[in-house]
Amino acid sequence: MADQPQKIGLMGGTFDPIHMGHLVMAEAVRMDYDLTKVIFIPTGTSPHKQGMPVTPALDRYIMTMMATYSNPYFFVSPIERDRPGPSFTIDTVRALIAQYGAGTEFYFLTGTDTVLELHTWNNIGELLELCHFVAASRPGKTTSIAEAIKRLGPKAKERIHRLTTPELEISSTDIRERVRLGKSIRYFVPENVEHYIHKEGLYLK
Repeated sequence: MADQPQKIGLMGGTFDPIHMGHLVMAEAVRMDYDLTKVIFIPTGTSPHKQGMPVTPALDRYIMTMMATYSNPYFFVSPIERDRPGPSFTIDTVRALIAQYGAGTEFYFLTGTDTVLELHTWNNIGELLELCHFVAASRPGKTTSIAEAIKRLGPKAKERIHRLTTPELEISSTDIRERVRLGKSIRYFVPENVEHYIHKEGLYLK
């Protein structure tokens, strides 16, 4: 068993803040794909959000650590937080292959909306060679990723998978707005993350 290659999930994101939907999705994919672990990777400077206001990377990293600590299969990597300049997924996956070995299978967890934008990602052709993508969709959601897969070519058909998960209807944008308006975010985020947000005065402006 020790020689069996690992199957590792990668969940990248701004996590501003991380919420219960992220955690539910990650656990569902971990179980369905029998993943050894899921590594959460908070972005440093996201190339897709340059010029947009984003909470400091350290705060987002701490909240992600707090949210995932109780799950023995969840881990958090500072790899993108510590990298200067824009954080490209291809650089992260290359570094993780060097760390875990070429025999490791990586599964990048994302939503169907992100799959529709994969053609804009840096070195997406190589990225599809290096890892799988699991596009999690909510029950009843009809977003089709067939056209996106077709646009990306034959390798995408082999590497992009779709999984219906019980992902919650929660968004980081909504959570930030609720905090700004003084509304409750209880049960939107883990309790310790809620306390951190209020203690540090995040999202008040």
